Amino acid sequence: METAVEMARRVLAPATQSEFDRRVEQQARILVDELRRGELDSQGFATGLEVELYAVDDEGRLVHVPPATFEEAGCGKEFGLHNVELNTPPTAFDAAGIETQASAIRRKLETAREVMSRQGLRLVLDGMWTIPPAEGSIAYLSDVDEIDGITIAANMSSDPRYYAIDNHVLERSGGSVGVEVPGARHAFPSILIESLTSSIQPHLQVPRTEEFPTYYNVALRTLGPVLALATNSPFLPADMYNAVEDDRRLVEETFHELRIPVFERTVNAGSWEKACVPPDLETAEDVVDRLVEDSTCAPFLFEWGRKENESEGDEPCWELVHKYGTYWRWVRSVIGDEADERGEGRSLRIEYRPLPTQPSVEDVIGLHCLVTGLIRGLVAAEHPIVELSWADARDGFYNAMRDGLDAELHWVTEDGDPTTEPERIYPELFAFARRGLREQGLSDAEAEAYIAPLATRWHERTTPSGWKKRRVEARLDEGRPLSDAIESMQTEYLRRSRTDEPFVEWE
Repeated sequence: METAVEMARRVLAPATQSEFDRRVEQQARILVDELRRGELDSQGFATGLEVELYAVDDEGRLVHVPPATFEEAGCGKEFGLHNVELNTPPTAFDAAGIETQASAIRRKLETAREVMSRQGLRLVLDGMWTIPPAEGSIAYLSDVDEIDGITIAANMSSDPRYYAIDNHVLERSGGSVGVEVPGARHAFPSILIESLTSSIQPHLQVPRTEEFPTYYNVALRTLGPVLALATNSPFLPADMYNAVEDDRRLVEETFHELRIPVFERTVNAGSWEKACVPPDLETAEDVVDRLVEDSTCAPFLFEWGRKENESEGDEPCWELVHKYGTYWRWVRSVIGDEADERGEGRSLRIEYRPLPTQPSVEDVIGLHCLVTGLIRGLVAAEHPIVELSWADARDGFYNAMRDGLDAELHWVTEDGDPTTEPERIYPELFAFARRGLREQGLSDAEAEAYIAPLATRWHERTTPSGWKKRRVEARLDEGRPLSDAIESMQTEYLRRSRTDEPFVEWE
């Protein structure tokens, strides 16, 4: 049986990329024809959700998840051996569908926690781990070996796709991956540094493909204000800080969402710009064209993973769909199976990718509803947010990454007035999120229940990242060194998160 290393070597062969790219171009023509015939129209709006977590021991230190545990726990593997992923079933975008997703996440998390606890592990809802493993963060992220010319990170999940991605990025970046954020500058021999981060990824299926560009472009313009409410990764593991002149200034200057620069610096190797705010779409066909044009990374061929009794005709666009696995835009258009039990075939959906994992299930579901409700509500109301320039939308996103709720954000009001005033932006944002949920059949009370905790964050000017910064500052005031202050804060975060109490009740 072919090993993961042998498979990774096949993936990285020049002949593989040539054949993969040939198939992608051929399959793109099939999909464009399907788009033009309306065959990717679907039965209705639908949603789905991905949630990433990580595992720690009783002291909060990062640990591996035993491979045999995943199936019993009902969760999926991710990049690092400490990572776990939960997925909800795709459901119709309505009150029952949202409740099904919320129940599924609660049930899956409860099961996974129970199974992990028998292994002495705890699963954490968080945007970035900051208490290092026993050997230290640098050693953990730098532990690599070379087997037959393939770099293998010791703490990476054993998967030929992950190995191939790692080696392809390393080849383009000269053999190391750099990270540079306030207080820390490092180069690592693997992209395992990306496993520092955990995210949630709401999906929204759009039923009419001709309307997809409008929904997509509206989603881009929500990035800054939504991210500012969600920030949850202001600190690296404390032992990674090697360029701090003043502890207090570090706390002031650290970005509210370090996940964004860490991920971008990891995968944007050489001239690649795979993790970025993508440009607007003009037509649904742009979805296919953009994917074809994207630089190929770690290509697999269908027959290598073909299941028994499965023919090539079972998925005529396998390579094209596979390419999405390395198409890392902060808003991503996805062509996939129709995400609604009422329909069959392929559909178009938006994957909203910049959000860190939140402290509780209620926060995760609330943010999911905010995103999907907001996009739906703005389009349903024909809101003039689409008049906001793409450059302003991009700048607002990166401002929110750095400054959280204090960021300079950009918006166009329902009256068509450009504004950077948060007091005008957020009341509209919440109002149109509620409207979008009502458009999908939720009652006023149901819509309010999902959106209210996020609105409270705005009214009280509090986010998980702000909470973390304040806790570290308080410990510095007590005279503790930065490393102790961060670890103490994180210990309190872990304790509170385990209760699954909504974040706005923490203060």
